[in-house]
Amino acid sequence: MDKMRVKDLMLPLDQYICVSENETLANAVAELEAAQSKVVPGRHPHRAVLVCDADGNVIGKLSQLDFLRALEPKYSEISDLKKVSGFGLSAEFMKSTMDEYDLWKTPLEDLCRKAATVKLSSIVAAPLEGEFIDQEATLDKAVHQMIMGHHQSLLATSKDRIVGILRLTDVFKEIGNRVKACKI
Repeated sequence: MDKMRVKDLMLPLDQYICVSENETLANAVAELEAAQSKVVPGRHPHRAVLVCDADGNVIGKLSQLDFLRALEPKYSEISDLKKVSGFGLSAEFMKSTMDEYDLWKTPLEDLCRKAATVKLSSIVAAPLEGEFIDQEATLDKAVHQMIMGHHQSLLATSKDRIVGILRLTDVFKEIGNRVKACKI
């Protein structure tokens, strides 16, 4: 994919929402919604928040799926969900897991209390090695990394410091535009 680099397509950190690790899940949802209303024209809305420590360093990210997972703490009892999620789980297996772990038995009305009490520091995980990419890397390398890792975004780095986020939606838009421009 020619010489397009991650830095050409990523969102710099100052254009992405970063929420303190001391905030609650409810506050993070409100911050995400506010950020979605201020998106730069031509860009997709944010679908995650970056979580930062007291010094402003990114310590993790929370996707929309992570938000939902955090509202049902019993998911942590199920061994590595990320490893089994790509196996095309049957409806029977999913129902049996829901029953076995007693998932989502508390009424949805209780979501407000849960979201107001869960601190981001208790649910955010440090990004895995495969979630980082150097901002100088080519876009084809980033696409490969996203596909192999099933990542919705990658944290772009410069000299081991996170400087931006490369989102699948932006990559897809770029690739889609190139496909449409092809003379077939």
